[in-house]
Amino acid sequence: MIDVLVVGGKGKMGSLTAATVAAQEDLRLAAIVDPKVSGAEDVPAYASLGDALAAGAYGAAIEFSLPTSVFANARALLAAGVPTVIGATGLTGAQIDELRATAAARDVGCIVATNFALGAVLMMRFAAEAARYFGSAEIVELHEAGKKDAPSGTALYTARLMADAPGSKLAPVSGDAPSRGLATDNVRIHSVRLPGLVAHQEVLLAGGDEFLTIRHDSSSRSCFMGGVLLALRTVTGLKETVVGLENLLD
Repeated sequence: MIDVLVVGGKGKMGSLTAATVAAQEDLRLAAIVDPKVSGAEDVPAYASLGDALAAGAYGAAIEFSLPTSVFANARALLAAGVPTVIGATGLTGAQIDELRATAAARDVGCIVATNFALGAVLMMRFAAEAARYFGSAEIVELHEAGKKDAPSGTALYTARLMADAPGSKLAPVSGDAPSRGLATDNVRIHSVRLPGLVAHQEVLLAGGDEFLTIRHDSSSRSCFMGGVLLALRTVTGLKETVVGLENLLD
């Protein structure tokens, strides 16, 4: 039985994760952390991560807080020797390197995932493969109106995978203009924020007189739970930092 701490446990993803963990036979929801906790929670609940870490030990933690707090929280969890899954976005390459070093110093696992939907992970893998054959690509990502970051972490990570794919043919793009989206890693990314959306992404590639579209749609947040459970069950056996859920599928 793995005792799981959910950070950001009152948010949309965090609350669903907490309920999903509580329903598993091999996982136990040990506590949640969120500034919005009240005295009426069904499990131990803490307004700060420091209070949660002082109150007990955890077999694994998952971080679903805001982009502004994910790095500090993840570093504190790893420094405390807690195997950690990071689901919140906003980490820089330098921050991931620091988290990798912190995890290595405590000999614990860390998983950084921009998306937990297995279909989205496959979409990113297919896009990286396609970048070997097409010279131009753009990404359109669509999310709910309240999403804090734009572009999404999934879109940025997809662009990086495509640019870094061995033999990638994508040509450099530059010269940002508001109507043309963000130019990054040889790909332009366009963000849409509208009420009623969940998480959707299209990768459009062109070259050699042909056009390829790769699309993934999430109709509810429940589709993320398979990846969340895979990460939680895997991270306790790791002694390294893994970036990208696709690395757990092989």
